[in-house]
Amino acid sequence: MSVLARYKLRLRRKRLLLRARRKSRELRAVRDLTPDIQSQDILCFVTARNERIRLPYFLDYYRNLGVDQFLFVDNGSSDGSVDYLAAQPDVSVWSTQASYRSARFGMDWTSQLLRKHGTGHWCLTVDPDEFLVYPFCETRPLRALTDWMDASRLRALPAMLLDMYPRGPLDAHPYSEGQNPFEIASWFDGGNYTVKLNPYLRNLWIQGGPRARAFFADDPSAAPALNKIPLVKWHARNVYVDSTHMLLPRGLNQVYATDGGERISGCLLHAKFFDTFAAKSQEELQRNEHYAGGREYSAYAAALDRSDNLDLWHEYSERYVSWRQLEILGLMSKGNWA
Repeated sequence: MSVLARYKLRLRRKRLLLRARRKSRELRAVRDLTPDIQSQDILCFVTARNERIRLPYFLDYYRNLGVDQFLFVDNGSSDGSVDYLAAQPDVSVWSTQASYRSARFGMDWTSQLLRKHGTGHWCLTVDPDEFLVYPFCETRPLRALTDWMDASRLRALPAMLLDMYPRGPLDAHPYSEGQNPFEIASWFDGGNYTVKLNPYLRNLWIQGGPRARAFFADDPSAAPALNKIPLVKWHARNVYVDSTHMLLPRGLNQVYATDGGERISGCLLHAKFFDTFAAKSQEELQRNEHYAGGREYSAYAAALDRSDNLDLWHEYSERYVSWRQLEILGLMSKGNWA
């Protein structure tokens, strides 16, 4: 990369950090427990809107993995989310009515919180419907993973977003608050993925799965990206460029081996497709606060219009068993973590 190109990337990073600082003025602290954060705490950062039904299981899942503190930005919820979060013993919550789109789809808000409170910590940045699985996650807490990554001088863990879905029509499987979503959405596509390298930012670009085949069959290249880097040892100079798909400095994106071997990676089980999917999609389509003018939600609405009983299951669907199954399928890797 030329000196000029490197300079442009540094300038872009600084502009994003400055923008995040300005946008943080839109946040109002509802409950701030950040003075209680300890030096070795693992932190989880979330931006959410009207996700009250998901929150109990989400919090318990990540507490059990080893998250010490949660930092939430609530973007105008009307379902009681703020009150619920503010009553939790390990959750700081900020509220804003400002535009999600104008805040780089929430990343400006999160970026400033990461810089102010996450620097020096292992930080997990996820949505309320994303659940991290990593090698040995059933028996080893996040602390074991991050300690090993520190010792191995690894600064970031990539995780492919794996869309989960039920067998049968989505609305035939009602979801209850506090329920494990993967009791319902226990199936996924074991193949049907494409991977490209972005040489400029060094990240991989992954697409495919049920969203590509069911909602973007006519143009799979327009399907949502599935590559994410959710777990990072945060430094004040870091910033997410596009959701959690890629970061600056760009060295954080090189989370794959170039010598023919494998590096450690995980998956984010994506609990999006339930009986609540149609109503949520319609709400977000009307708000028009999402990427590319809501193209993704327009595709969802079109598919739902075509079928009253949307069913993502097909004969090649795989039923989720464990992280080892995902490793066998080549969707994640334990690298050299034994």
